[in-house]
Amino acid sequence: MLNNKVQDAINAQINAEFWSAYLYLSMALHFEAEGMPGVANWFKIQFQEEQAHATIFMNYVNQRGGRVVLKPIDAVPSTWASPLEAFKATLEHEKKVTSLINELYSLAEAEKDYATRDRLNWFVSEQVEEEDNCRTLIDKFSLIGDNGMGLYMLDQELGSRTYNAPAPLAE
Repeated sequence: MLNNKVQDAINAQINAEFWSAYLYLSMALHFEAEGMPGVANWFKIQFQEEQAHATIFMNYVNQRGGRVVLKPIDAVPSTWASPLEAFKATLEHEKKVTSLINELYSLAEAEKDYATRDRLNWFVSEQVEEEDNCRTLIDKFSLIGDNGMGLYMLDQELGSRTYNAPAPLAE
């Protein structure tokens, strides 16, 4: 059974994951309206991934005999000046999520909740990947600048991204 401190922290993380999903859906809709379907696709996949992350946490709380408590999701931004600005915002957001996961990991260690710490190992690795992906796309958009053909080609590349369910959902 989860202790109350860990359960409350995981519930806060579930809310943060849903907020992230909502943010990425907002980004997807913005770029769809801007005529950039590939960028929109990339953010739609992020939306799905964040929902999956919340589901992993919810499943875990239930497996440990805890109680999931869903809270309201705060509003998210709805416009970005460019894909580059959106990906810069995404990187900053993912850094924040990394800090939240690290805080949760520290709490699990302090509470000697090794099962939770073990579950969080997957999220620690996931955050390294998330930040790296953002940095790579920031580099690409920075290199392209305002080059229309370059933007078109990168938009096409991002349109080929597909969703893959995270391994913890297969358990």
